[in-house]
Amino acid sequence: MNNNDNSLLAKLGSAIDSGTLNPVRHILNNLSPPDIAHQLETAPPHLRNILWEIVDPEISGEVLQELSDDIQLEFLNQMDGAEVASITEGLDVDDIVDILQQLPDRVIPEVLKAMSVQDRLRVESVLTYSEDTAGGLMDTEVITVRPDITVDVVLRYLRRFEELPDITDNLFVVSRNDTFLGTLPLSKMLTSSPNTSVREVMNTEVEAIHVNLTDSDVAQLFQRQDLVSAPVVDDQHHLVGRITIDDVVDVIVEDADHSLLAMAGLSDTEDTFSSISRTAPRRALWLGLNLLTAILASSAISLFEATLEKVVALAILMPIVASMGGVAGSQTLTVVIRGMALGQIERDNFKWLLSKEFAVGALNGMLWAIVMGAIVSVWFDDWTIALVIAAAMAINLVAAAVAGTLLPIMLRSLKIDPALAGSVILTTVTDIVGFVSFLGLATVFYS
Repeated sequence: MNNNDNSLLAKLGSAIDSGTLNPVRHILNNLSPPDIAHQLETAPPHLRNILWEIVDPEISGEVLQELSDDIQLEFLNQMDGAEVASITEGLDVDDIVDILQQLPDRVIPEVLKAMSVQDRLRVESVLTYSEDTAGGLMDTEVITVRPDITVDVVLRYLRRFEELPDITDNLFVVSRNDTFLGTLPLSKMLTSSPNTSVREVMNTEVEAIHVNLTDSDVAQLFQRQDLVSAPVVDDQHHLVGRITIDDVVDVIVEDADHSLLAMAGLSDTEDTFSSISRTAPRRALWLGLNLLTAILASSAISLFEATLEKVVALAILMPIVASMGGVAGSQTLTVVIRGMALGQIERDNFKWLLSKEFAVGALNGMLWAIVMGAIVSVWFDDWTIALVIAAAMAINLVAAAVAGTLLPIMLRSLKIDPALAGSVILTTVTDIVGFVSFLGLATVFYS
């Protein structure tokens, strides 16, 4: 935790408790919108609502767009359509759309009705696209020029604007029917002769992004090509908007948060300080699913009850077999999910990846089987049980590697999020394989 942030929140809380809101208002509204959003997200619910009420209305829209989805929705539910339209006035179209997509469908028309005609048309054009596509990410505010005009004309045209759109590194060159032709880098324009035509200095090798490309693919494209902004086109190659690096960074952060939290069965939109009544049911679902898988693993153990009664040492050693398989499987699962997220895993290279992970699992299985076998032989002075745990561990580590590779692919084909469900299923697989192989071999040797 940042000490400064903690100190500021303490000051805000003390000031509110004493009823002196003016100093609080001064402190809060002197912060940048992202910092205000941070203070709101780190505040408990009762404090958060008071802080939101004293945020300057002129910047409340900028603050709102910086908040997590859960908290955004919490504040939006307290507003009518006119209020939402008012606080989002002046925001970029893509930011307005992000906010509106948190609202129920029945409320969105009310907000659009309260907007100006120009803003409504721009927002409606973006709302037609899914939020996880290039169309949902793009901003429709673009500056376009024709290829047959001179650099001097372009410069005079730009001086008519009060300011350029944020993160403008290129102007977009289009034909008379808005077909995308290329880009005119600002750096190139400023260093060219005023009499030079746009056609002579424009970049025609730029790859435009299709409006239906997924946001993850957009992020990968920006990463590979070190882009700052990129044009977005429709099926007819007409320019419909642009995507900037700030939007792509948001996608990358969201994907990272999702992968991290999903491994624990948590939503990436969950508010840290949400109420007990909201948090408990969300977590209960995945805890319940995990309980069912644990019961399944326990059922596998119950099949070997007689063997366990005969050889008590087996009960002591079982967690080791399951734990090693679980960790090995999680390593493979994480690598594969990461590769899928980055678009690195395809049909052509999947067989090689599977064989590689199989080999890694086999080598690590043999290594740690030998180590554990030697430890157990000394521990219990029993070479039979040492051989059993060594064989079981080797089997489980190989099974874990194969399951960790195959599961994400299978889950994705079933339209199930591998990051969310993969770890739960994998743990069940490694537990059952580990227990059955360990106790099954023990039953054979001790029967």
